[in-house]
Amino acid sequence: MSDVVAAALVAVGTGFFVAGTIGMLRFPDVYTRLHALTKADNLGLGFVVAGLAVNNGPTLVAAKLIIIWLLVLTSSGLGSHLIGRAAREQGAVPWKRS
Repeated sequence: MSDVVAAALVAVGTGFFVAGTIGMLRFPDVYTRLHALTKADNLGLGFVVAGLAVNNGPTLVAAKLIIIWLLVLTSSGLGSHLIGRAAREQGAVPWKRS
């Protein structure tokens, strides 16, 4: 049963990764692309880590996976903030609907 739950969580996480990638490719400006990519990828990685943790059980490996996910959350937020700031300083304007 835990294998089915783990596979479902990994599949949902993969779906979020695909959605984030599509958003990065299709959105019109750097700000909306950053939003789509960071939000979807962080949530996708959370589901993948949850699936792998369910598959491994309550072990040291699961704790390490969760720590890695938390580090990726932190670095992703910081990296997207720096990219957004650099884009603003370069003069990139947010997309406006016409």
